[in-house]
Amino acid sequence: MNGLTAVRSLTTLPVVTLGGDAVAHVKDTVFDPSATRIASFTLTGRSLLSGPLPQDLPWPAVHCLGHHAVMVRDEGALFDLPLSVARRDAVRGRLLGAQVLTEDGDLVGTVLDVLVEGASGRLVAFRLAAQRELVHGSRHRRHRVYVPRGEALSVTGRTLVIPAHATAYVTDDLPGFVARVGARHDRGRGVAS
Repeated sequence: MNGLTAVRSLTTLPVVTLGGDAVAHVKDTVFDPSATRIASFTLTGRSLLSGPLPQDLPWPAVHCLGHHAVMVRDEGALFDLPLSVARRDAVRGRLLGAQVLTEDGDLVGTVLDVLVEGASGRLVAFRLAAQRELVHGSRHRRHRVYVPRGEALSVTGRTLVIPAHATAYVTDDLPGFVARVGARHDRGRGVAS
């Protein structure tokens, strides 16, 4: 579970070819309909002040997702796409700001960010503005926590539904979260932890 990247940090990253040319910047991250992985990126021009591009960068065309750039083999990785389609896909694939409910109908919080594995683009966890019932503590303190994506997830409009057991792994400490979820994952595969 190493190499986690926050989706918010991807916005405005340059898209760079292996030859060193900056060909665009990331505007939005679009997730597949089941919210299991990155489907594509919508783009802006080479300058951050440029408007949206009528091109899309599908995940399979990404060579590497780094902390400072999205690397592609060459400019041919960008696909021409009508701007209206790119905007529609970006709205459909947007998870930030969505309400999160458990399958038992309990409101857990609102999505502040999404963590993905940089190598695979797989969605691993959500960073939430948590409801008070989820995290104990001061009534006046805002709770920002991490919760794993879980095995089953339903995405309908602006609402995500996660398994109720996923709330057992909630923590406000990212390294602690990675250790807890990693240990659970290793036990599931029969690996000693």
